[in-house]
Amino acid sequence: MTDVADRIKETVSNADVVLFMKGTKSMPQCGFSSRVAGVLNFMGVDYSDVNVLADEEIRQGIKDFSDWPTIPQLYVKGEFVGGCDIITEMTLSGELDTLFDENAVGYNKDAADKIREANA
Repeated sequence: MTDVADRIKETVSNADVVLFMKGTKSMPQCGFSSRVAGVLNFMGVDYSDVNVLADEEIRQGIKDFSDWPTIPQLYVKGEFVGGCDIITEMTLSGELDTLFDENAVGYNKDAADKIREANA
């Protein structure tokens, strides 16, 4: 497990935003991963995607690493933020904007506002 944990730690440390997901940001393989990737893509966030379906050690390892049972999992500046429901709530409340602002993560504020308007 140490090797997997080290790989995960290196991954989340080497990019400002990392999404562990089923599939890729251009081809998500589950609805929850698709929702989070869709939000990040629409908002223009530059992020790394890790396809957990391509590596069984990472698929289980990320759950152990975060102590969170589900995928997708979003990390910002090395810190676990949450899964699909949490990211959806944070997007709609504006908390995700704040998190990105506080961590100097670039995103399109107008796109974030459009998501909220569409879901109001």
